[in-house]
Amino acid sequence: MSQLHPVVAEVTARIAARSERTRRAYLDRMAAAASDRPTRTALPCSNLAHGFAACSVEDKLTLRGATKPGVAIVSAYNDLLSAHQPLQEFPAWIKAAVREAGGVAQFAGGVPAMCDGITQGRTGMELSLFSREVIAMATGVALSHEMFDAALLLGVCDKIVPGLLIGALAFGHLPAILVPAGPMASGLPNREKARIRQLYAEGRASREDLLEAEAASYHSPGTCTFYGTANSNQLVVEVMGLHLPGASFVQPGTPLRRALTEHAARRVVELSASDEHTPLAHVIDEKAVVNGVVALLATGGSTNHTLHLPAIAAAAGIQLTWDDFSDLSAVTPLLARVYPNGSADINHFHAAGGVQFLVGELLDAGLLHADVRTVAGPGLDRYRQEPFLDGDRLVWRDGAGRSLDTDVVRGVAEPFAPDGGLRLLAGNLGRAVMKVSAVAAEHRVVVAPARVFTSQEDFTTAFRAGELDRDVVVVLRGQGPRANGMPELHGLTPALGVLMDRGHRVALVTDGRMSGASGKIPAAIQVTPEAAAGGPLAKVRDGDVVRVDAERGTVELLVPDAELARRNVVDGPASDADWVGTGRELFAVLRRGVGPADRGATVFGTLSETDAVDAGDAAPAAPTSEVVVPGVSLMPAQGR
Repeated sequence: MSQLHPVVAEVTARIAARSERTRRAYLDRMAAAASDRPTRTALPCSNLAHGFAACSVEDKLTLRGATKPGVAIVSAYNDLLSAHQPLQEFPAWIKAAVREAGGVAQFAGGVPAMCDGITQGRTGMELSLFSREVIAMATGVALSHEMFDAALLLGVCDKIVPGLLIGALAFGHLPAILVPAGPMASGLPNREKARIRQLYAEGRASREDLLEAEAASYHSPGTCTFYGTANSNQLVVEVMGLHLPGASFVQPGTPLRRALTEHAARRVVELSASDEHTPLAHVIDEKAVVNGVVALLATGGSTNHTLHLPAIAAAAGIQLTWDDFSDLSAVTPLLARVYPNGSADINHFHAAGGVQFLVGELLDAGLLHADVRTVAGPGLDRYRQEPFLDGDRLVWRDGAGRSLDTDVVRGVAEPFAPDGGLRLLAGNLGRAVMKVSAVAAEHRVVVAPARVFTSQEDFTTAFRAGELDRDVVVVLRGQGPRANGMPELHGLTPALGVLMDRGHRVALVTDGRMSGASGKIPAAIQVTPEAAAGGPLAKVRDGDVVRVDAERGTVELLVPDAELARRNVVDGPASDADWVGTGRELFAVLRRGVGPADRGATVFGTLSETDAVDAGDAAPAAPTSEVVVPGVSLMPAQGR
């Protein structure tokens, strides 16, 4: 076994030290909830009868007994989302496979699944991040009936997988496996799609041209094929040991996809047995969290995971910070080029060796913890293996020992870049993250006058009027979680790309998100403290010179400190009366109670300044709430 890289070891150790109190409290709660008998046996007779009233005679007899497990199916199925449409067939397959393995599976609950692609640039996007918390709560509701000894979590995209995990971790005494659906077949190449988007932004392509390109890209059931948040979800959770090995990128509608789904059903029954009991709380530990971060960095994955991974970790009592991401990024080589970081899509990545080659390279370099518990059994070495069908039999074999396309994925000895392409920026504007894996070296430092906006619509109007045809740092504020739910701002990319292609020095600074499709524009995103919380971003004025420097790790307003101190804060959060329409008024309590971006932008509890200092870390840039037991309160902390 390769020796663990010293930085990976040090970061893991400090996460464990920082989290000692909250992790211990979480594990104590899970131990108290565990039972060596089926959970349902503690129910009174009337409660139990309600729990199996709709079952078949055979399943009723099983559930009346006190030996065989009950398995919850929690699904994000809907047929609006291409990535989730294949999940329609899964419950029937799962029920049959669980019954064959000696248990009973019941569809315990559905969770909402919204599509950021549909809501992009619309007011519905302002609900997107908060939908993660709703999914977590809906998962909790599904599992709250005390009928289940294990869970299968069916979901793929953006906020759905993090939400399912956060909710399931409240029941972390149960084994759980995430069950994906797989990507759609490759369509129009992503670079061609991006080219047509830019032409449309310039007025040189028609709406019909644009729609034709988009429809050729997003064309069938399955996950979108670019390496955004959805596919980052799949890769990260597989390397965390939450998928079956090789399950992430097998396409829907194939015999192998069905075989993997059925095996997940049988496997979760095995994990609920006393001799192999593997609860979710013991799969997601400090080592698994670090493995997830390293996998994200090694592939140039979605910046949204700088929000989601801290929130997932917090639900398991683990305190993960942006500093941990930054330090791991410095020693993790970039091994993949998948759009928007290259021309290939996720199917090309999978064909070139995919997750199995990646895991092998990172394990051999000592960049992943090998000694972890996974849903496939002890140790991450199983994830070097890929599944295939030998006739009708599902088996695993060793994955590719070398890259089958070095333009798409490479080994540690010849990386695309020596680091993971994620930068933590800090300065008098606060803290931010930047994904630089797709940003050319000559564009990573921008010093230019600011142009300040408070909406995407105002930015678009100015662009079309030619007001931004110059060197410019676009400051888009009032887009943080407390302001308006922190919508993705991916719709800015084509216009900003046009300005860059005209030879201008261009950067974006925002307290919003830029999505997993962040591309060639240097973007300091998720600035915290956000403008709506009184952060310094609210003091920037048109014409101020801003320096965005990914090389030095700084984001600075080049204004004297005394002048900055005299300025008033502007652009506070929208009032509840203004934040209405498209269902937004239903989410006002979440907007009022949400924590800062560098603590996961979650309502379920964040790291306090006292905890950070006690653990020996630098104090956060802005006051945050006290730690609360994850997942038990929506009430805002005192003085937030």
